[in-house]
Amino acid sequence: MTGPVRPTTLLDMPRLADALGLQSLTLASETFQWTGSFKFRAAYEVASHVEQDLLIAASSGNFGQALAYACSLLGKRSIVVMPQTSAAVKVKAVADYGGTVDLIDVGVIGRSERVAQLEREHPEAYIASAYDDPLVICGNSSMGHEIGTMSPPPEVVIAPVGGGGLTSGIIQGLREAGKAIDVVGAEPLMANDAARSLRAGKIVTNVTEPQTLADGARTVSVGRHNWEILRTGLASIIEVPEEKIVEGVRTLFSVANLKAEPTGALSLAALLHQPEQFAGRRVCCVISGGNVDPGLYASLIV
Repeated sequence: MTGPVRPTTLLDMPRLADALGLQSLTLASETFQWTGSFKFRAAYEVASHVEQDLLIAASSGNFGQALAYACSLLGKRSIVVMPQTSAAVKVKAVADYGGTVDLIDVGVIGRSERVAQLEREHPEAYIASAYDDPLVICGNSSMGHEIGTMSPPPEVVIAPVGGGGLTSGIIQGLREAGKAIDVVGAEPLMANDAARSLRAGKIVTNVTEPQTLADGARTVSVGRHNWEILRTGLASIIEVPEEKIVEGVRTLFSVANLKAEPTGALSLAALLHQPEQFAGRRVCCVISGGNVDPGLYASLIV
């Protein structure tokens, strides 16, 4: 992948590994990526490869601000549809990076419906999915390539699952690198459509957006492009209770001195929830982002 993407930050956590009965634990943190999350990998890949000068997307915030920044770097424009419940810090960031914010009440109109309205108003635009796009998967595959170069390589990678863009990208990147490493998804229990899909063998859709603390996982379903990779590439999905997500955020702060948003802490939360599943193994947890409102973050770490 070309472009101004920062390599992920790898943090070795021997004390926590010992406490959890692991051979080793590495945090692959995207909190220091441009715009504060892994989403810049995908957004830059999309914005740099489509010919349109206007890109429209729906996002809880991380993909939106990544797309806004990528478009600003490339001299393009962006409109980002965001729920009114999005973190204020993410709404502000989209605007600060030059994107046009379109706030909606998801109880009145869905994200995809609003995007469809904007598409009719701007037929010249490219509709950018935050996860369900081969370009997104390609952009995120760079994480799989980076993890594959770790020495020694992990035996298992745990990564958050929302729409499936990150996990499908990691799986694709590891495959391209020729690495046989298990990939385990971490998903909020109250937004467990991906886990239910894996059990059913087909995409299962939520009726409404689940209001989990992990706002980046408030998706109605996994993307179809992502599903084609996830259904055969995921070793399993751990469904994480809300209280464990809080514990994950707090543990990253107290043990790793790392600020992570709730979605970003899902992988460690999954490990804390089911450590016995990984006993004696080399584990890499992907910390997908660190964009969180200060007030919410303060309430989580006390």
